[in-house]
Amino acid sequence: MKIDARTLPRVLADPGAWRVILLYGEDTGLIRERAQDAVRKIVGATDDPFRIAVLDRETHDRLEEEATALSLMGGRRVVRVRDASDSQLKPLEHSLGQKTDTLIVLEAPGLASRSKLRAFVESRPDCASIGCYPEEGRNLESSVAKMLGAYQVRIDADALHWLATRLGADRAAARSEVEKLALYAGDGGKLDLEDVRACIGDAGSVSVEDAAFAATEGQRAQADLALERALAEGTSPIAIIRAFLAHLHRLRRVRAAMASGMSRTDALKTLRPPVFFKRTASFGRALELWSLPALTRETAAWQALELACKQTGAPDTLLCRRQVAILSARAAQAGSKSARG
Repeated sequence: MKIDARTLPRVLADPGAWRVILLYGEDTGLIRERAQDAVRKIVGATDDPFRIAVLDRETHDRLEEEATALSLMGGRRVVRVRDASDSQLKPLEHSLGQKTDTLIVLEAPGLASRSKLRAFVESRPDCASIGCYPEEGRNLESSVAKMLGAYQVRIDADALHWLATRLGADRAAARSEVEKLALYAGDGGKLDLEDVRACIGDAGSVSVEDAAFAATEGQRAQADLALERALAEGTSPIAIIRAFLAHLHRLRRVRAAMASGMSRTDALKTLRPPVFFKRTASFGRALELWSLPALTRETAAWQALELACKQTGAPDTLLCRRQVAILSARAAQAGSKSARG
């Protein structure tokens, strides 16, 4: 059965209602986290050698054997299959044809949408097929707030929004940052924007922010350097694109407010979170270079780039570098015209 967003919370809360849970998608960290949660809810731990069997590529051929084995210590067993693929289809069919209450968790990052394994799981009412994709926007903010809530840590709304726009696309990396923030705040603590900036100021997201600000000012060399630093730190092209989009959206929002008659000072005050004081001068210089129609066109171009980079086999890193170069060149050209005029 294919699980949609509405029924996902119920499925994750009660994994024992299924015989097979297939986890697929682009977010390997989220796949791993959901697999661990499912195992923990059934067994009470993730490292019980008597009730948990973990199979990697070299041991995939033991799937049927492990799925039909009896629990020597009592309780339901779990077989966790990493890097699952269509080659597990036949042993999975054989296992489900036998009387056993073992839960099989298939971790299959990158599994094709036309996969026979996925089609089989989605055709059965006792199996759950769950897509695991990077969260963004309000969904990501909600997840971050829940993670911090587990440590009894609260976070201001502007700090939460700033953090969500800078976290990477991988759930494991995001959780690592959240755990660092929870440790900083302490149990029962509260985080504001300055706290969050101080904690993750050395993360790859700052390099992306440097690249976005430099590019919209027309500083090609600085933008390229910051972009390469972000890539070297493991930031994905999609995360970079979304950071640039967030920056362009904020510039456009201020420009739109100014076009409606608001002063630049008042328009800047409408931004949430506000522009970091160390970035105010750079943000102001970019506002002078970009008109509202130009920012609208650039936003559309970066949205199209995100879609292009999500296509199978797309040279996403190369496309991202190219778009940063184009953005920098256009800003520099606007600066030259302004100087001549």
